[in-house]
Amino acid sequence: MAGFLPFGLPEMDARLPGGGLASGALHEVAGAGNGALDGAAAALFAAGIMARTKGQILWCVRDQDLFAPGLEAAGLAADRVIYVEAGDEQTALACFEEGLRHGGLAGVVAEIGRLSMTSSRRLQLAAEGSGTLGIAIRRWRRQSDAVDFGQPTAAVTRWRVSALPSAPLAAPGIGRARWLVELIRCRAGESADFEVEGCDHEGRLALPAGLADRSAEAGARRIAGGRARG
Repeated sequence: MAGFLPFGLPEMDARLPGGGLASGALHEVAGAGNGALDGAAAALFAAGIMARTKGQILWCVRDQDLFAPGLEAAGLAADRVIYVEAGDEQTALACFEEGLRHGGLAGVVAEIGRLSMTSSRRLQLAAEGSGTLGIAIRRWRRQSDAVDFGQPTAAVTRWRVSALPSAPLAAPGIGRARWLVELIRCRAGESADFEVEGCDHEGRLALPAGLADRSAEAGARRIAGGRARG
């Protein structure tokens, strides 16, 4: 029976019914813009989710521009990933559905531009039947095509990821990536947005230091208030 895959951040997990992503379900992820940075952030966000599962991952690519070492840096080891070069939308959708129906995979990721309600229902039913986690990474060749992301689908959650400037370091170098992660649709839940640090080598997100401190202070105030009332 499929369960839930928590992010490990209470602020995010509290917004998701079950305390995490539904495993036997379809989820959508997209970059906030049509640029390479947001697109890469969306792919790494998906890779981090899959990194925290156990088993083989089928990743269906439409364009030959996926940077596999980047996925590994986000925790998804190369020996866990089976790549399919679909080449076009219909082939990608067909491979996505077959992978979800297979039942022997931990998860399936596919790059999709258009996603109709009919197609998404088929994918959702396939994921429910096998208990496999499915992620549709929405990518468009033209920015004008991105309006399709606003159309309803059968996906359980829909996420949008934007790349933010990383935190400044004390010495020259590249800091950990920062993202704005927007939960813009959640079945039986509410929308929300989160500023997070990108996936580490285990696929885990983190709150930036300043936000984490404020979250801890808010939690301490809630506990103190509860004690005072008691």
